[in-house]
Amino acid sequence: QVQLVESGGGLVQPGGSLRLSCAASGFTFRTYSMNWYRQAPGKERRWIANIGSTNGVISLAESVKGRFTVSRDNYKNTVYLQMNALKPEDTAVYYCKADGLDYWGQGTQVTVSS
Repeated sequence: QVQLVESGGGLVQPGGSLRLSCAASGFTFRTYSMNWYRQAPGKERRWIANIGSTNGVISLAESVKGRFTVSRDNYKNTVYLQMNALKPEDTAVYYCKADGLDYWGQGTQVTVSS
C-alpha cells in the first residue's frame, strides 16, 4: 500500500536550515507530482511546495518563496524540502503527499526557536 515517511525535522534556531526527506513506496513515484504541506499548531494544513513528476518544475507558496526549495530523486523514491533562513512562523508539522493520492504520512515536526 501507499506509504509516505517524512524525516529530518527537529529544533533549529531562527536563520538556520533543515532538509526534510519523504520516502515513498507503494506507487509509481516517478509518475506523480509531489507536494509538501505544513500544519502549524491550531491552524489548518496548508500547501507549501510542489515538484513535477518528470519535468521537475517547482511551485512554492509565497510564504516560503526564496527560502525553501524542493527536489526529488526518482531512483530513491524520495522527495526533499530544503529549508533555509527559517523563521519561528515556520514551526509546524511537515507532510508530503502525492498529487491525486489521498494518503498522508505521520509528518515530521519542525520547531524554529532560540
